[in-house]
Amino acid sequence: MPELPEVEVSRMGIAPHIEGHRVNKVNVHDARLRWPVPEQVHQVEGCRLLRVTRRAKYLLLETEQGVLILHLGMSGKLRVVPIETPRVKHDHIEIEFDTGHCLRLNDPRRFGALLFTEDNVEEHKLLAMLGPEPLTESFTADYLFQRSRDKKQPIKTFIMDNHQVVGVGNIYANEALFKAGIHPKRAAGAISKARYQRLVKHIKETLAEAIQQGGTTLRDFTRADGSPGYFAQKLQVYGRGGKMCMRCKKPLKEIRLGQRSTVYCTQCQR
Repeated sequence: MPELPEVEVSRMGIAPHIEGHRVNKVNVHDARLRWPVPEQVHQVEGCRLLRVTRRAKYLLLETEQGVLILHLGMSGKLRVVPIETPRVKHDHIEIEFDTGHCLRLNDPRRFGALLFTEDNVEEHKLLAMLGPEPLTESFTADYLFQRSRDKKQPIKTFIMDNHQVVGVGNIYANEALFKAGIHPKRAAGAISKARYQRLVKHIKETLAEAIQQGGTTLRDFTRADGSPGYFAQKLQVYGRGGKMCMRCKKPLKEIRLGQRSTVYCTQCQR
């Protein structure tokens, strides 16, 4: 599943091609996505697309009429192509612009979504209860420390909870906890503020690096221009279970935590 950095890379890829341009038509070739695509998406036809923003993993296409809420699901891809470009299998949605190009959503598993709202998008039921964005000033060690008090759940599942902070996916949680020297099973409420300061710092740095490098989660993800959207990061623990720790040279341990693969160093993480 595309994580926050991959969605942000996608936003950066499509925005220059569609912002400021008028939507001529919305073609829904298959409405059977995660939720049925509502007829209201056609209300943006004839409207100018003002900007493309992101909230968590949702792309928000803001128009003069309302906001299209787009989610890539498990396998969604976005491309901006000339309208006459033949569609390929699983091209379910097309948004045509007055430039002669269209934004296409290709989604083999159909876990993606395209919704519409005329109301304040931040109050939409999918967004209203989300935690802060990790790369903003509102995500601080003080915030995370206060939210964690009396929490007995493992710190890894705590920081992956979108109600606490959005966008810290499995890869990035593994990496940030390793860099901060925190054991993934340690209770969130048992971690000091000083350690949360290190953790928040490494969450921000890890996500920022992933965005800069284009992401790392899906090998088959392509950006709007068709080039690979994911570039290998120097992952220190994720996907390296059983291999030597890059710091202490002891074997990394791999377990299942919250139904997700979790890799850590028994020596470096406490």
